[in-house]
Amino acid sequence: MKLPAKWIFIAVVAVTAFFVFQFARDRERILRTQVTSWTDDIHADCGIVLTGGRARIPEGFSLLAERRIRKLIISGVYSQADLPGIFPQWPFYGVVDPHDVILEKHSLTTYGNAEQSLPLAKALHCRDVILVTSRVHMYRSLHTFRAVFPKAIAIYPHAVIAGHYNPHAWELYSETLRTMFYDLWAY
Repeated sequence: MKLPAKWIFIAVVAVTAFFVFQFARDRERILRTQVTSWTDDIHADCGIVLTGGRARIPEGFSLLAERRIRKLIISGVYSQADLPGIFPQWPFYGVVDPHDVILEKHSLTTYGNAEQSLPLAKALHCRDVILVTSRVHMYRSLHTFRAVFPKAIAIYPHAVIAGHYNPHAWELYSETLRTMFYDLWAY
């Protein structure tokens, strides 16, 4: 049985309208993310930095140097990397013990960051974590981590800015599409 063209047209319009609505909704949620690294003075057992952007790793080291966290997990590090390779400035953080920094080298996605960081957080006895990533990436990251981590481990967002406060159009477009995908798949 062949569907009438009218029903195909209605279905295409409905799917398009749904996509546009979801895109606009997720875009606004991303843009409403606050830069909490400027305002909050949160302390936690551990910090988790998601690689992939400037200012994230230095912010994690600052949290560790200020004793706002006791252990730092840097998630999504290249498999052949070492601490001096990913953050050559670490010797300038004299109070930071390199043994307090764990490089997670297996994840390739935000979901992978959460999946691979969870066993490390449990092994380090983290009752709460500060999640460090960019403002644009925080909405999706926070929801992904909350979906993967048990509710007993509190997760505090710590968004940073690397460059402009308002993201470039392509960056926002790309992150919004990823968020829409994660809405369906990850959380």
